[in-house]
Amino acid sequence: MHFVTGGAYNGKAKWIREQYRLTSAPHLWLSAYNNDKLPETLYHWSDNNIVIIEGIEQWIKAGAGSSEPEALLEEWTEILKVWLDWENMNPQRKLILAGTDITKGIVPTLESDRKWRDITGWVYQRIMGLADEADLVWYGVSLKLKEKGQRG
Repeated sequence: MHFVTGGAYNGKAKWIREQYRLTSAPHLWLSAYNNDKLPETLYHWSDNNIVIIEGIEQWIKAGAGSSEPEALLEEWTEILKVWLDWENMNPQRKLILAGTDITKGIVPTLESDRKWRDITGWVYQRIMGLADEADLVWYGVSLKLKEKGQRG
Protein backbone atom coordinates (compact mmCIF):
# COMPACT_ATOMS: atom_id res chain seq x y z
CA MET A 1 0.00 0.00 0.00
CA HIS A 2 1.25 3.46 -0.90
CA PHE A 3 0.01 6.43 1.13
CA VAL A 4 0.18 9.86 -0.47
CA THR A 5 -0.63 12.91 1.62
CA GLY A 6 -0.14 16.65 1.43
CA GLY A 7 -2.08 19.87 1.23
CA ALA A 8 -5.35 20.38 -0.59
CA TYR A 9 -4.84 21.15 -4.29
CA ASN A 10 -1.09 20.57 -3.94
CA GLY A 11 -0.76 18.10 -6.80
CA LYS A 12 -1.27 14.70 -5.16
CA ALA A 13 -3.52 13.38 -7.93
CA LYS A 14 -1.24 14.61 -10.70
CA TRP A 15 1.79 13.15 -8.91
CA ILE A 16 0.06 9.76 -8.55
CA ARG A 17 -0.92 9.75 -12.24
CA GLU A 18 2.67 10.50 -13.27
CA GLN A 19 4.30 8.14 -10.76
CA TYR A 20 2.17 5.18 -11.80
CA ARG A 21 1.87 6.12 -15.50
CA LEU A 22 -1.91 5.94 -15.25
CA THR A 23 -2.51 7.23 -18.75
CA SER A 24 -1.53 3.79 -20.04
CA ALA A 25 -2.03 1.49 -17.03
CA PRO A 26 -5.49 0.05 -16.32
CA HIS A 27 -6.65 1.32 -12.97
CA LEU A 28 -9.63 2.22 -10.84
CA TRP A 29 -9.82 5.65 -9.22
CA LEU A 30 -12.37 6.10 -6.44
CA SER A 31 -12.74 9.58 -5.01
CA ALA A 32 -14.71 11.04 -2.13
CA TYR A 33 -14.49 14.33 -4.04
CA ASN A 34 -16.61 12.75 -6.80
CA ASN A 35 -19.08 11.34 -4.26
CA ASP A 36 -17.90 7.78 -4.85
CA LYS A 37 -18.94 5.37 -2.13
CA LEU A 38 -16.24 4.20 0.28
CA PRO A 39 -15.50 0.61 -0.74
CA GLU A 40 -15.50 -1.84 2.14
CA THR A 41 -13.88 -4.43 -0.10
CA LEU A 42 -11.98 -4.36 -3.38
CA TYR A 43 -12.58 -7.97 -4.47
CA HIS A 44 -15.17 -7.11 -7.13
CA TRP A 45 -12.57 -4.92 -8.86
CA SER A 46 -10.08 -7.72 -9.40
CA ASP A 47 -9.58 -6.76 -13.05
CA ASN A 48 -7.75 -3.61 -11.95
CA ASN A 49 -4.22 -4.10 -10.66
CA ILE A 50 -3.98 -0.50 -9.49
CA VAL A 51 -6.67 0.98 -7.24
CA ILE A 52 -6.48 4.57 -6.04
CA ILE A 53 -8.71 5.66 -3.18
CA GLU A 54 -8.66 9.44 -2.86
CA GLY A 55 -10.17 11.77 -0.29
CA ILE A 56 -9.75 9.59 2.80
CA GLU A 57 -10.31 12.63 5.04
CA GLN A 58 -13.74 13.24 3.48
CA TRP A 59 -14.96 9.71 4.22
CA ILE A 60 -13.64 10.09 7.76
CA LYS A 61 -15.54 13.37 8.10
CA ALA A 62 -18.74 11.67 6.96
CA GLY A 63 -18.39 9.12 9.79
CA ALA A 64 -17.03 11.48 12.44
CA GLY A 65 -20.38 13.09 13.16
CA SER A 66 -22.18 9.86 13.98
CA SER A 67 -19.49 7.64 15.49
CA GLU A 68 -17.35 7.65 18.56
CA PRO A 69 -13.68 8.20 17.70
CA GLU A 70 -12.55 4.77 18.96
CA ALA A 71 -15.29 3.00 17.01
CA LEU A 72 -14.50 4.92 13.83
CA LEU A 73 -10.78 4.16 14.16
CA GLU A 74 -11.58 0.47 14.64
CA GLU A 75 -13.86 0.53 11.59
CA TRP A 76 -11.08 2.08 9.49
CA THR A 77 -8.57 -0.45 10.80
CA GLU A 78 -10.80 -3.30 9.63
CA ILE A 79 -11.35 -1.70 6.21
CA LEU A 80 -7.60 -1.21 5.78
CA LYS A 81 -6.97 -4.88 6.61
CA VAL A 82 -9.50 -5.98 3.97
CA TRP A 83 -7.95 -3.67 1.39
CA LEU A 84 -4.46 -4.97 2.21
CA ASP A 85 -5.67 -8.56 1.87
CA TRP A 86 -6.87 -7.70 -1.64
CA GLU A 87 -3.51 -6.16 -2.50
CA ASN A 88 -1.53 -9.06 -1.03
CA MET A 89 -3.48 -11.72 -2.95
CA ASN A 90 -1.66 -10.80 -6.16
CA PRO A 91 1.87 -9.34 -6.40
CA GLN A 92 0.77 -7.30 -9.46
CA ARG A 93 -1.75 -5.33 -7.39
CA LYS A 94 -1.09 -1.91 -5.90
CA LEU A 95 -3.34 0.04 -3.56
CA ILE A 96 -2.74 3.79 -3.36
CA LEU A 97 -4.46 5.86 -0.69
CA ALA A 98 -4.52 9.65 -0.97
CA GLY A 99 -5.52 11.84 1.93
CA THR A 100 -5.27 15.57 2.47
CA ASP A 101 -3.48 17.06 5.45
CA ILE A 102 -6.30 18.98 7.07
CA THR A 103 -5.75 22.13 9.14
CA LYS A 104 -1.94 21.93 8.69
CA GLY A 105 -1.45 21.61 12.44
CA ILE A 106 -3.81 24.45 13.36
CA VAL A 107 -6.36 23.47 16.01
CA PRO A 108 -9.88 24.19 14.71
CA THR A 109 -12.21 26.25 16.90
CA LEU A 110 -15.29 24.09 16.29
CA GLU A 111 -15.45 20.90 18.36
CA SER A 112 -16.76 18.91 15.39
CA ASP A 113 -13.79 20.01 13.27
CA ARG A 114 -11.36 19.13 16.10
CA LYS A 115 -12.94 15.67 16.31
CA TRP A 116 -12.60 15.23 12.54
CA ARG A 117 -8.98 16.43 12.62
CA ASP A 118 -8.12 14.09 15.52
CA ILE A 119 -9.73 11.01 13.96
CA THR A 120 -8.13 11.77 10.60
CA GLY A 121 -4.72 11.98 12.28
CA TRP A 122 -5.26 8.66 14.04
CA VAL A 123 -6.39 6.96 10.82
CA TYR A 124 -3.41 8.41 8.94
CA GLN A 125 -1.09 7.04 11.63
CA ARG A 126 -2.68 3.62 11.15
CA ILE A 127 -2.29 3.91 7.37
CA MET A 128 1.38 4.91 7.75
CA GLY A 129 1.99 1.90 9.97
CA LEU A 130 0.50 -0.46 7.39
CA ALA A 131 1.82 1.22 4.23
CA ASP A 132 4.96 -0.04 2.56
CA GLU A 133 5.51 3.37 0.93
CA ALA A 134 4.49 6.94 1.75
CA ASP A 135 5.03 10.32 0.12
CA LEU A 136 4.23 13.86 1.10
CA VAL A 137 3.33 16.11 -1.84
CA TRP A 138 3.44 19.89 -1.42
CA TYR A 139 3.08 22.17 -4.43
CA GLY A 140 3.69 19.28 -6.81
CA VAL A 141 6.98 18.20 -5.20
CA SER A 142 7.17 14.91 -3.33
CA LEU A 143 9.12 14.03 -0.23
CA LYS A 144 9.58 10.30 0.47
CA LEU A 145 8.37 9.59 4.01
CA LYS A 146 8.60 5.82 3.91
CA GLU A 147 10.29 3.47 1.47
CA LYS A 148 9.59 -0.17 0.70
CA GLY A 149 11.11 -2.38 3.34
CA GLN A 150 11.06 0.32 6.00
CA ARG A 151 9.11 -0.69 9.10
CA GLY A 152 6.26 1.42 10.41
